Amino acid sequence: MKPRVSVITIGVDNLEESLHFYRDGLGFPTDGIVGAEFDHGSVAFFELQPGLKLAIWNRKDIAHETKVSVSSPSPTEFTLGHNVNSKSEVDEVMDKAKRAGANITDPAHETFWGGYSGHFQDPDGHLWEVVWNPAWDFVE
Repeated sequence: MKPRVSVITIGVDNLEESLHFYRDGLGFPTDGIVGAEFDHGSVAFFELQPGLKLAIWNRKDIAHETKVSVSSPSPTEFTLGHNVNSKSEVDEVMDKAKRAGANITDPAHETFWGGYSGHFQDPDGHLWEVVWNPAWDFVE
């Protein structure tokens, strides 16, 4: 199988609140909530980079679609990594997340492996890592 991940969907409890956090707080581009005319269809998509979108969808609707029971979420099941080009950019993104209402769990700091990173949680507890890795170059 050739990996072709094009959408990362995260479950949320309040679609409007999460839309506000990602669109208005972090500045992620979106057309807003679509699919409201369908039962269990309300979702919002955000352009992350060419070929990759982030989707937010109500947990109860994901459960309905997948035939899996809703259970207690654990923030340590996965993290979303936001890689940037400098330490100062890590600080900028962390500050923006805090102003948007994120819970800063790990303020930006030098890492043991030579990088610089910090962690925050969105309104639903999903963990994000904002990181500068000196071995990786991201051009915008």
